[in-house]
Amino acid sequence: MAKAKAVRVRGGAVPPEIRVVQPDAPWAWLGAGWRDLWAVPQVSLAYGLLFAAVSGILTWSLFRLDLQYLLMPLAAGFMLVGPMLAVGLYETSRRLAAGEAVGLGHALLVKTRAPAQLAFLGALLMMMLLAWIRIAQLVYALFFGLSDFPGFGDSVQLVFFTPEGLGMLAAGSAVGGVIAAGVFAVSAFAVPLLMVRDMDAVSAMIASVAAMRANPWPMLVWAWLIVVLTGVGIVTLYVGLIITFPLLGHASWHAYRHVIEGVEPGDA
Repeated sequence: MAKAKAVRVRGGAVPPEIRVVQPDAPWAWLGAGWRDLWAVPQVSLAYGLLFAAVSGILTWSLFRLDLQYLLMPLAAGFMLVGPMLAVGLYETSRRLAAGEAVGLGHALLVKTRAPAQLAFLGALLMMMLLAWIRIAQLVYALFFGLSDFPGFGDSVQLVFFTPEGLGMLAAGSAVGGVIAAGVFAVSAFAVPLLMVRDMDAVSAMIASVAAMRANPWPMLVWAWLIVVLTGVGIVTLYVGLIITFPLLGHASWHAYRHVIEGVEPGDA
């Protein structure tokens, strides 16, 4: 049974409460997300197809512009902006639970309680993504100097089969992991909070961090599941994202409802 404790935050008529959930809760969130996905597949899969298509177009554009060296940092940086990109899926799951009409238009044009604050959080996450791309370039320069990127094909050999490449991979993973963990902590619950509550972005981020601190093991498992399922979507040339992205989006909404609102996964 989930335990609850109040968290003092600024903004909003009712301060959010944080529940301590079981370590295996992420699997229940994933199961609830799976049910939502197939409850309205025409919406969920269309959303996933749109996201996969945009990812493919972006990748093609990077190669056309000879900017393929940005592909790996952008793929890793998806974790930073993922919660914002899934807002439409949160809304779809919310409507399903409330018994409201569900359509692709509702998912693409979401009305939120704190639009300005959500936009501020989105801008902050985008700045973090740009900062991460710059840091990734600096890490590359640290190991390979100012030499040009050798091309995507040769980069596999360079990164995985040279001492410098392995060092860069280790350093980049360590730095990127710290950044991703921090951004995940402040945004995972802040985005759905700003969707449904009239509160300021700073308070929502504080509440999100508090939820992470109250549930370290469940959130560690959840972050691992996000990385694995996103990785599956990417290595399948984005085809897998048609399913994995909406699955994670729906499941993230149930994570929010479980930890913040105390609603068991799958309950209305």
